[in-house]
Amino acid sequence: MNKKILVMCTGNSCRSIIGEALINAKLDGIEAYSCGVAPSGKVNLNAKRVLEENAIWNDKYYSKHLDEVIDIDFDLVVTVCSHAKETCPIFPRPVNKIHIGFEDPDGKEYDAFMQTYKEIEEVLLTKIKEALI
Repeated sequence: MNKKILVMCTGNSCRSIIGEALINAKLDGIEAYSCGVAPSGKVNLNAKRVLEENAIWNDKYYSKHLDEVIDIDFDLVVTVCSHAKETCPIFPRPVNKIHIGFEDPDGKEYDAFMQTYKEIEEVLLTKIKEALI
C-alpha cells in the first residue's frame, strides 16, 4: 500500500515541487503531492529545468493551494520553509508533520536550484524514510 506525503512551502514554485518530484522518482511505495500556503500559481522555470535535466519532470506538477489536496489522507506532511511550518493548518484527520527547511532559490542563479535539488535529495529523502519507519 502506498504512503502519501504532502510537501508544503509558501509559494509551491520551487522547493516543494522539487521535493514532490524527487520523492515520486526515488522512493518506492510513496506517492508525493505538493502545495503552498500562498501559491505563486506557477512553477519556477529554473526548478522545472533542474527536474527536466534530472529526467524527473512531469507535466502533472503545478503550483497549487492546500485546498486542492486537503482531503487526501496523508501519512506525513513535510514543511520545507519556516512560513509553511508556522502556518501549517489543521488537517481533517491527525497526520504526522515534520519540518526540514531549505533555502529558497527563487530569484537566484540556476546554480542555486541545482544546489537545492541536491540538498533536498540528500536530506529530505532520508528524513522521510526515517519518519515512515
